[in-house]
Amino acid sequence: MSHPFVDNQAWSGLKQAIVSLAKQEVMSRFNQIGYEVKKDGSLLTEADTSMQQQVTQLLKREWPEFALLGEESSLEIQQAALDHPNGCWVLDPVDGTTNFANHIPFFSVSLALLIAGKPVAGLVYDPARDELFSARVGLGAELNDQPLNSPQITPPLKRCVGIIDFKRLDAPLATVLATQAPYASQRSFGSVALDWCWIAAGRGQIYLHGNQSLWDYAAGWLILEEAGGASCSLDAEAVFQNKIGKRSAVAAINQSTLSLWHEWIQTQQ
Repeated sequence: MSHPFVDNQAWSGLKQAIVSLAKQEVMSRFNQIGYEVKKDGSLLTEADTSMQQQVTQLLKREWPEFALLGEESSLEIQQAALDHPNGCWVLDPVDGTTNFANHIPFFSVSLALLIAGKPVAGLVYDPARDELFSARVGLGAELNDQPLNSPQITPPLKRCVGIIDFKRLDAPLATVLATQAPYASQRSFGSVALDWCWIAAGRGQIYLHGNQSLWDYAAGWLILEEAGGASCSLDAEAVFQNKIGKRSAVAAINQSTLSLWHEWIQTQQ
């Protein structure tokens, strides 16, 4: 089954709609609302629930043939969506809710379309910077409708900036990274979807995260792939899997840089 976004008009319309909804439902609430704590300890705000409701309505109206897997849906609904024969949307209405709830302007809306168990289209919108990262399989990646290509130079690790999430790494690896880092400097921003996109844009050369969900990485993974970047899991498998379970992610601006980075990590385990 072909996906609907080979057509540029449909793709452009979806991007414009998501940007508009993000400004209306997410950015308009920034610095204005509190949050509640979910059972898993993560945060939930009115922006999360409102954005998911509005995007769900949009997608059901325009593309009713696809199911929707939203972060704020129940596990049963998520699994049913993933099993849908036509494919499904994967939505994170606010990726970086902790940042959002604490008035830190680094969060995003992430949306991907999976067909036959693979991402075919994805977008990540950063409303604080008005930056829209997007990709369609085989058609390349874009930032605000301009081609996005990852740098293809291969710097030594000691000159790389790493986007590293220490919190979700095993303690031995986190410790050696903190005390004997192979890179020049490290950052941790708090939105997985944007992390992938920033590596795609060369805003950091290497990336490491120990435990991310499908809705965190589906769109960003495709954007990095289409931009010319590369990734694998800590155990050298493909990061993307058509399942809800958590995944580790090692990524870089290109395959040769990924090889250097992953080989170094392997020597520490």
